[in-house]
Amino acid sequence: MSKGYKEIMNHITTFILDVDGVLTDSSVHVTPTGEMLRVMNIRDGFAMKAAIESGFHVCIISGGHNEGVRIRLKNLGINDIHLASPDKVATFKEYIAQYNLKPEEVLYMGDDIPDYHVMQLVGLPACPQDSSPEIKAISKYISHKNGGRGAVRDVIEQVMKVQGKWHLYYNGKHD
Repeated sequence: MSKGYKEIMNHITTFILDVDGVLTDSSVHVTPTGEMLRVMNIRDGFAMKAAIESGFHVCIISGGHNEGVRIRLKNLGINDIHLASPDKVATFKEYIAQYNLKPEEVLYMGDDIPDYHVMQLVGLPACPQDSSPEIKAISKYISHKNGGRGAVRDVIEQVMKVQGKWHLYYNGKHD
């Protein structure tokens, strides 16, 4: 992990997140009807909402598609949700063009090979602790938390603390 990641965090305006393995622990529970259920972390949700309320962009780019995931994310105030994305790089490029963003102000958190190429394009590639070795090798920030177990909360909190914005959600205290 790069020692200068905190300096990069100063310039982050946008969080782009994968779903499976980042917002979830990579498990799917399959019902008898074939529906695939995922579990998401409430603290990750709190951090995403705090980021949005603090003026950050939050975007989801996932190869998977689950309407329950879309509903959960919409309820947190996330409007840029790209599910069933066949080409994450193309989706990323369209997204940053739409909002006139620079790649260096984007943090992308992914966990596995489908995230590899887009992570090479951003200012701060990040991943959960339990990510694939290939993703860990290109990440500038590796959370000490696993996917679906607070990794998103960790990285958002780190960025907001570096930028002096977390105190709004932490009763004015920094740890």
